Amino acid sequence: MSYELIKSTHFTRKASKIIKSNPKLKDTILKTLQLLSDDPFASPLRTHKLKGQLEGSYACSINYEYRIIFKVFSEFELGFNNNKIIFLETIGTHDEVY
Repeated sequence: MSYELIKSTHFTRKASKIIKSNPKLKDTILKTLQLLSDDPFASPLRTHKLKGQLEGSYACSINYEYRIIFKVFSEFELGFNNNKIIFLETIGTHDEVY
């Protein structure tokens, strides 16, 4: 079962800035998003739970420098019978997102 990716406006703006400043990252980001949609806990993503102010969210790696912060919701939590949902909160370097 695949997950539906919902992008926050913050995520969309940050991703656009990152791609504009480093166009070579576009393919890597798209591959990461596809893998995230297929299985958010796939080992290449190095997904892990976050603590502190970001508790309830997860982080996954795009590459050594960049991360995606997201939340996972089931159809039961949302009250409809669609796929499971991944809400993409933000994207950026390790220091930017934490």
